[in-house]
Amino acid sequence: MPVKLNLDKLDLQIIQEMMLTAEISYADLGKKLFVSGGTIHVRIKKLQEAGIVMGTKLNVDLKQLGYDVIAFIGIYLEKSSLYDQVAKELQKIPQIVRLNYTTGNYSMFAEIVCKDINQLRFVLHDELQKIKGIERTETFISLDESFNRNVQVYNG
Repeated sequence: MPVKLNLDKLDLQIIQEMMLTAEISYADLGKKLFVSGGTIHVRIKKLQEAGIVMGTKLNVDLKQLGYDVIAFIGIYLEKSSLYDQVAKELQKIPQIVRLNYTTGNYSMFAEIVCKDINQLRFVLHDELQKIKGIERTETFISLDESFNRNVQVYNG
């Protein structure tokens, strides 16, 4: 069972600043928040050990790398009890970048990133349809992403 961590104002400020600019140095972040770089280091380590901070990500413009198709797939399962088994199989498909267990019409909702329509067709037809437990799918192609942001955890 996860330990409940009491986060203070500084923890939330560190998280917020790192979500905005993950490449900021601990020393620069410490100056910005009026504490030492060592304090930032200790706090980040504590947040990592608690599983709150799970590393950093490089934000990449996928279109410039040739990934022109983003789609969302609503997945209907034969039985909701098959979720774990199907999720394990879906995780093997590298084009699926996000998977959620949902309420509503679909049992699962996936985000998929592909180089082109042919790759999307391959994933939908040759990969997804062979997974036992998937009854059917519904695909939505994204025409544009208006924005993508993190939640604001500190607004002081």
